[in-house]
Amino acid sequence: MSFKKFVFQLHKILGLVTGVIVFIVAITGCCWVFKDEIEGLNDDYKQVAPQNEAMITPTAIKAKANAIFPENTIHGVVYGKADEAIEVIFYDAEPEFYKSIFFNPYSGETLYLKDHLSGFFAFVLKGHMRLWLPKNIGEQVVSASILIFILIIISGFILWIPKKRKHLKQRIKFDWKKTTRWKRKNFDLHTVVGFYICSIALVLAFTGCIISYNWLKYVVYKTAGGDKVAAFVIPKNTAQNNVTEGRLAPIDTLIVKLKRESPDAVAYELHYPATKDESIYVEITNSEGLYYNNDYRFFDQNTLEELETPGVYGKYKDAGVAEKILRMNYDIHIGAIGGIGGKIIAFLASLITASLPVTGILLWYGRKFKKKRSHQEI
Repeated sequence: MSFKKFVFQLHKILGLVTGVIVFIVAITGCCWVFKDEIEGLNDDYKQVAPQNEAMITPTAIKAKANAIFPENTIHGVVYGKADEAIEVIFYDAEPEFYKSIFFNPYSGETLYLKDHLSGFFAFVLKGHMRLWLPKNIGEQVVSASILIFILIIISGFILWIPKKRKHLKQRIKFDWKKTTRWKRKNFDLHTVVGFYICSIALVLAFTGCIISYNWLKYVVYKTAGGDKVAAFVIPKNTAQNNVTEGRLAPIDTLIVKLKRESPDAVAYELHYPATKDESIYVEITNSEGLYYNNDYRFFDQNTLEELETPGVYGKYKDAGVAEKILRMNYDIHIGAIGGIGGKIIAFLASLITASLPVTGILLWYGRKFKKKRSHQEI
């Protein structure tokens, strides 16, 4: 068997095995790209009338939120601008619970309750991440299939390369006539379209694999020269508890402090310490719709002394090349790194990628059917 025949068999078998999965992941990814923009059309519940008074403290808002869901865990609380509601995010893995409560930042009035596990985009995300299967099974199937899809892209490019230079024109443009049969058109849709989309599809698939596999994240980070812990690490407190009863808890002054230091930030997501030894961490969003340049800051919960983390997620200005590569991964994956133009490219690339398993299966079926018919005629 020649090298190209081997590559063809590999491409065909892997494509047939993962075709349906790649189609679902690509279509759902296409739908996810503009999630924030679409949901933003109906988020009036987030808007409040700004007032010339202090916002409710993290301790007080935590008590109000816990009164609504006393059995569940608060993941964090998001403080926005003066005219935005405070969002308290609840998340538990088992049994899965993911909801947000929006409060008036001045009165503490409950404005809206959002279930992140229901609705169109929750359905889309479950399909994209796990094919609507149980989490432990579906995530493994999707991750392995996208890793295989990278091999399919590479093998497809090898097969695309024409034997003779004069045939190159046929591989880079459609040359259809009235007499061109649908099989030829389908072949061109698979090969010509596949050639133009393969580089972007490879980027989307690879960034998806980095999200799925911690070992790949580690390899990419170390290969890029990273020397920190390739994980999110919350440092421990360095001081003992010295808060006396009746005094304002340090955590209640932190958001005011951060707003003075970073007045142009979009939002401040505060995370309550899980234990007495754990520090407070705050994720500061610096750009609307982007995540890579967020600042992750950590504070001793007793003194508010700022602490350094040994992990890759700290202040963006301190991030090296390797840290920035990891930080940009999700924004690259959804196209947000290029603004609205990047999202349009990611949307179209995902949509076109979803067509490749379809045209590929039709190619396989056409050849198999032709062989069967030829045998029957003999």
